Amino acid sequence: MRVLLTGAAGFIGSHIHRALAAAGHEVIAVDLMLPAAHGVDATPPPGVRRLDVRDPEALDAVLRGIDAVCHQAAVVGAGVSAQDAPAYAAHNDLGTAVLLAAMDRAHCRHLVLASSMVVYGEGRYRDTPIDFIPGPRSRADLDSGLFDHRAPTGEPLDWTPIDESAALRPRSLYAASKVAQEHYALAWATATASTVTALRYHNVYGDDMPRDTPYSGVAAIFRSALEAGESPRVFEDGRQARDFVHVRDIAAANVAALTHPLAPFTPLNIASGHPVTIGEVATILATAAHGKPPVVTGDYRSGDVRHIVASPEKAHRTLGFTATITPQQGLAEFAHAPLRAAAGVGAPTWR
Repeated sequence: MRVLLTGAAGFIGSHIHRALAAAGHEVIAVDLMLPAAHGVDATPPPGVRRLDVRDPEALDAVLRGIDAVCHQAAVVGAGVSAQDAPAYAAHNDLGTAVLLAAMDRAHCRHLVLASSMVVYGEGRYRDTPIDFIPGPRSRADLDSGLFDHRAPTGEPLDWTPIDESAALRPRSLYAASKVAQEHYALAWATATASTVTALRYHNVYGDDMPRDTPYSGVAAIFRSALEAGESPRVFEDGRQARDFVHVRDIAAANVAALTHPLAPFTPLNIASGHPVTIGEVATILATAAHGKPPVVTGDYRSGDVRHIVASPEKAHRTLGFTATITPQQGLAEFAHAPLRAAAGVGAPTWR
């Protein structure tokens, strides 16, 4: 298969690039090399050409003879500032729209889209006899250290795994852009009789992850603190539940999605299936690195969700994909894994 891979020089894209090549596919690898992701004056690595997915003429040239597109290019992060909104809209949403139009012109009918768990917003909770998704937590509760969602009786609610049928309720600027990407892809698939598999990544980590930046994942932020001889600082009470999935499993899921088209639009949770708390993540890393123990701060970020844990059953059923690396194994390895030497600098550009 001849595959166009966007965002091929990024953390996740570089792993997918290697996995596709190892599986025998011909990969046309492109990346814009944004300073926010790669550092100032970064140049494309060998085998990757510089390309902006918002450039229709460049896409028309590169899409000739392409069988499928694996779209990883995006500005990422939780949305550090409201000023980041134009960058998310310009790169993630406009970029995806331009790419889809170019795929239509090239008669390329299969897209694997990098989506995210953030499209759900808050996770799903159990309150007998029904499961439901609550609204945002109040600042008053957060300020007083009441981090859990509560039932009408006042009891803390337990989480239950969320599946792909859940409504999309984005609670960050980045999340809003990922929902828009999915909506554009769904409309395109309908209009063109094409196939889209939207892979909703949960917390991705692994070797070659960018070092500590405002847009880094929490595992990399904890790593940076430990390397500086400091304690990882854990927000809230550290009991927030997440699913951490290793980047090598993410790459395997993309290979499976490219070779098993699912019609017409299929979203899939890509997760380890082994929930872990943020406090446990910090403890695993600190123990493996022989560093200082974590400090639970009680601080919080506005817009953060309490729990978001995936059901990976649909990906297993439809793609035959099951993650092979548990968070306990992978995070202990990650404590000593190589990270990117060039960290992203400042807010991403949108022009």
